[in-house]
Amino acid sequence: MYYTSTSAEGKGSFLMGKKIAFIGLGHMGSPMAANLVKAGHRVSGFDLAPEALEEARAQGIEVAESAAAAAAGADVVITMLPAGRHVLGAYQGENGLLAVAGPGTLFLDCSTIAVEDARAAHGLAAAAGHRALDAPVSGGVGGAANGTLTFMAGGGAEDFAEAGPVLAAMGGRIVHCGGPGAGQAAKVCNNMILGVSMIAVSEAFVLGEKLGLTNEALFDVASAASGQCWALTTNCPVPGPVPGSPANRGYQPGFAGVLMAKDLGLAVQAIESTGAQARLGSLAEEIYRHFAEGDGSGQDFSGIINDIRANSSVEALA
Repeated sequence: MYYTSTSAEGKGSFLMGKKIAFIGLGHMGSPMAANLVKAGHRVSGFDLAPEALEEARAQGIEVAESAAAAAAGADVVITMLPAGRHVLGAYQGENGLLAVAGPGTLFLDCSTIAVEDARAAHGLAAAAGHRALDAPVSGGVGGAANGTLTFMAGGGAEDFAEAGPVLAAMGGRIVHCGGPGAGQAAKVCNNMILGVSMIAVSEAFVLGEKLGLTNEALFDVASAASGQCWALTTNCPVPGPVPGSPANRGYQPGFAGVLMAKDLGLAVQAIESTGAQARLGSLAEEIYRHFAEGDGSGQDFSGIINDIRANSSVEALA
C-alpha cells in the first residue's frame, strides 16, 4: 500500500497543525523536522548535542529541555536515533517517552534498527496504550533536506493512514510494507542490495581502468545497459559522470560508510536469524566493516572504490 497526498487518508485530522515531538536532530533528523515546520506543524525537538539544538532553533523548531518535555502533549512522537538500544531506552522508564505521552499517541520510529528491536518497540507502545509504526527512511541527507525521502512503514493499516500526511511532509514515497517490523525488514533488504551493488559498480570501474577504459566510457555504456542501477547513475563512485555524486566532493557523505556498515550488520543479524542464504550480503558486510574501521570512517559509502583500488594489483596489462 502506498500513501499519496491526494488519497482519502490524507483528508484526515492529521493534515495540518499538529504538535509533533521530534527526538534526534542529527544530519537526518534536523532537516526532516524542519520540513514538518514548513508544512504547518508545531515541532518540539530534542537532541543531546548542543550544536544540533542550535541548528534546530534556526530552522524554526521549538527546542525542549528534554525528550520527555518534547513528548508531553504531542499528537505524534518521532524518533530518529542511532540504534535499537537508544530507541528502546528512550521509550522506557518513569520519564520515558511512552510514560509521558498522552493516551493513544502515535509513535513513529524513523531510525534504522534491527527488526527484533522494532517489534519490541511496537510491543512496548501497545502495552502503554499507544500506537506505533516503524518507518525507516531511504534517500540520505539530500532526501531529508528536499523532502523526498522514501518511508518504509510497518504497523497497522489505520495507523499508517493516519500517519500518512505527517510522513508526506518529509518524503516523496511512503510505502506500507506490512505489520510491526516490516518497515525495518524492507530497509535492511534494500540496503543490502545497495551495499552489494555499490561494491560491484566500484569493482567494475577499477577493472575498467586496468583494461584501459575511461570512466566516462564505462559509465556511458553501463548506465544505458543491463548494468544500470542507482549506485551507478545517482551515486556514481567516480568523479565526473554524475555531477551530484559524492565522488565530486572528495567523498563527503552523503550516506556515510559507517552507516552502510551498520545497516549491513543488521542485514547479517537477519540472515543469521532466518537461515537465509545470502553470501553476497554477508561478504558486503565484511568489506564495509573494514572500510568503516579505516580511512572510510568519514567518507561516503561510495568511497569503497578507493579501498578496492588500494587492494588491487599495480601491474598493468602488457
